[in-house]
Amino acid sequence: MASIIKATLENLALIADIGKRTFITSHGHSAPPEDITRYVEEKFSGETLKAELSDTNNIFHLIYHDQQPAGYSKIILNASHPAIQLKNVTKLERLYLLQDFYNLKLGYQLYQFNVDLSRKSKQAGMWLFVWKENHRAIDFYMRAGFEPIGSFDFQISPTHANPNHHMFLRY
Repeated sequence: MASIIKATLENLALIADIGKRTFITSHGHSAPPEDITRYVEEKFSGETLKAELSDTNNIFHLIYHDQQPAGYSKIILNASHPAIQLKNVTKLERLYLLQDFYNLKLGYQLYQFNVDLSRKSKQAGMWLFVWKENHRAIDFYMRAGFEPIGSFDFQISPTHANPNHHMFLRY
């Protein structure tokens, strides 16, 4: 049984752990190991996540399966994008699910929860970045109705960037 709760500063260590583990699973082979380690330690540090969780523009949710933490999401409402002319669009910044919970449809449940929240907040659509080699995620978003609208180089380190798709779902 799945449950979704709003994350708070009290969940910082859990979010850091899930973030590190899922990023390494999905992107760990995308750059030299020292670049990945540096990126993960910086982006999922207590200091960085405390700032993100304290920012009221960021909305974090945790998903649990049978009372076990399985993943988390981060969205930002009213996050404009230069290629999207609509106002009031949501950025899906993270949809992270631990590998042990793949194939339980938890990622879809968390995604749908965020889409519903976005719609209730009078948003016109949702956009995201996804690494061009993360075929599992791209397939997921394409099945959900997202369409590519551009590309972006996601900086892992000063010397390495991963090519990403910009994708958009209009409601």
